[in-house]
Amino acid sequence: GDRELFESAINDMLLAVILAVVLVYIVMAAQFESFKYPLVIMFTVPLMFIGVAIALFVTQTPVSITAVIGLLVLVGIVVNNGIVLVDYINQRKAAGLESYEAIIVSVKDRLRPILMTALTTILGLVPLALGIGEGTEINQPMAITVIGGMISSTFLSLYIVPIVYSLFDRNTRKMNKKQG
Repeated sequence: GDRELFESAINDMLLAVILAVVLVYIVMAAQFESFKYPLVIMFTVPLMFIGVAIALFVTQTPVSITAVIGLLVLVGIVVNNGIVLVDYINQRKAAGLESYEAIIVSVKDRLRPILMTALTTILGLVPLALGIGEGTEINQPMAITVIGGMISSTFLSLYIVPIVYSLFDRNTRKMNKKQG
């Protein structure tokens, strides 16, 4: 019965995930008044799939409707780290720092807040992921999905977002051409 329910709902759930990605991008494009910076931030979304796959595999949890709901939740959560980094880089550049220096300073300054917010989310979901309490087994795949996605996207976005930002930034591209 669960398999039939999953197969009938999977297309709708995948459409919801795609729609969530598009809507998040549109909101960020409006906020940043640019299409470039939200694109940089959206590079954090694929990073979550690495952790989700590993977490579901390690815990032997099958992909289910609640796991896909966890993916839907993750789309909104994982972009926060990218938003914090990109916005702070832009603030540092507006304050007069060169692009490369702004990227380095921003990652150093925002490392602790990003790790703290990710850690609180992860630790808050641990009891649900462990199945502590009555009726938690139905939501356990969602918690495992969110925890796995948060771990991978948090650590990888601290490396990937600055790299992608530097590739999109005209000044750092010019700097690389001069050195090459």
